Amino acid sequence: MFAPLDAARVERLKTAYSVRNLDRCASLSLVHHSDHQPRHGDLVLAEVTKVGYHQVLELTDGRKAKLYVGDEILVAYGARYAPDHFEAELPDDLGACDLVAAGGVLGKVRSRNAAVSAPTTVRPLGLVGDHAGHVINVSDLALGAPLAALRKPPTFVVVGTSMNSGKTTTCASLVHGLSRSGLRVGAAKLTGTAAGGDPWLFRDSGAVAALDFTDAGMATTFRIPLERLVSSSLLLHGHLMARGVDAIVLEIADGLLQAETAQLLDRPEIRRITSGVLFAAADSSGALYGVQRLRAGGHPVLAVSGLLTASPLAVREAQAGLDVPVYGPLDLQSPALAGELLRRAIAEAAEATQLVDHGVDEVLA
Repeated sequence: MFAPLDAARVERLKTAYSVRNLDRCASLSLVHHSDHQPRHGDLVLAEVTKVGYHQVLELTDGRKAKLYVGDEILVAYGARYAPDHFEAELPDDLGACDLVAAGGVLGKVRSRNAAVSAPTTVRPLGLVGDHAGHVINVSDLALGAPLAALRKPPTFVVVGTSMNSGKTTTCASLVHGLSRSGLRVGAAKLTGTAAGGDPWLFRDSGAVAALDFTDAGMATTFRIPLERLVSSSLLLHGHLMARGVDAIVLEIADGLLQAETAQLLDRPEIRRITSGVLFAAADSSGALYGVQRLRAGGHPVLAVSGLLTASPLAVREAQAGLDVPVYGPLDLQSPALAGELLRRAIAEAAEATQLVDHGVDEVLA
C-alpha cells in the first residue's frame, strides 16, 4: 500500500546527508508495509518523538539543522559501529527506533559510550518509494560504472587504531601537501557512517574529486557484506582514476580491530590498488601495535601520524620503537615531504610488482 508524497511536504522535510543523492523533484511515495523488515539503506520518513544526543541533523548541503519534536526527517536505515558514541543494529521492524548518526541513519541502539546521552528517538511514518510504490534504497542512488582510466595513479591508504585517532586529518593533510606540490589529487572515504564533513574537508584541502561510500550506495558500512565493500571500494577508486588524477588518498574508517576494516585490508583487490599505507594512532603504544600488525599482513607502511603527534613526548616514545617516521599534520602538508612519500609509495609498489612477477616466473619454471 502506498500513497503519493506531496511535493510541498517533501520540500519541508529535513533531508539528511545519507540520502543526498535522491532526486527530490521526482515523484515519490510513502509506502506502508506493516510486515516489512528494514534493509540496510532503505529510505524512511520519520517523525522526531524525543530529542536526545543528536540535536541536529546534517542536511544534504552540509548545514546542521536543529531538531524539534514533531519534525519530519528523511533518512535511511542502517547499523552503526562507534565506540565513542553508539553501537546500533538494523531494526527488526518499522516500529520506534533511534537516530544513531547526525548524517541521517536510523537503527536500534544496542550500547552507548558512558560519555554520551540517550539517543534521539523517532517514529517511522513509512518507507519512501518511487512513483510506483517501489521502496527506494540508497543503493539505487549509487554511481554507475566509471569510465576506463588511462593510467593507475599511486594510491595511499590511511587506517588507524580507532575512530577519532586522526585518520581524516592525516588524509586531508596529505591531500593538501600533494596538491601544493602541483598534483591533481583524488580522495575517498571507503567505510564509515554517513557524514559530509570528511569529503568536504578533502575538497577544502585541495582534492579535485572527493567521494565517500554514500556515492557507492551505502548509508553506513557496518554489517555490510565484505564482497559489497570490496566492490564499492573499487568503484570509488575507479571513479577517481577516471578523473585523471595524479595521486589518490583513501581512508578506511574505525580501527584495525573493527571487523570490516580488518577484512577489507586483507583482500587482495585492496592490496593491488595500495601503493603505501599511513597509520594514524592516538598514542605511542597504538602506533607500535598498528605498524606491527600491518607489517605482518604484508602492507607497505610508509609513516605514522594521528593524534599522538600533538604530544612531542608521545612522538618520541613512538619513534623510539619504530623504523618508520612519525609525521604531524603540518609535516604532511609540506609539498617536499608529500612528494617524498609519493616517491616512496611508487618505489614500494614497483618492488611489490617485481616480487609478484618473480614468484610467477618461479611457478612457470
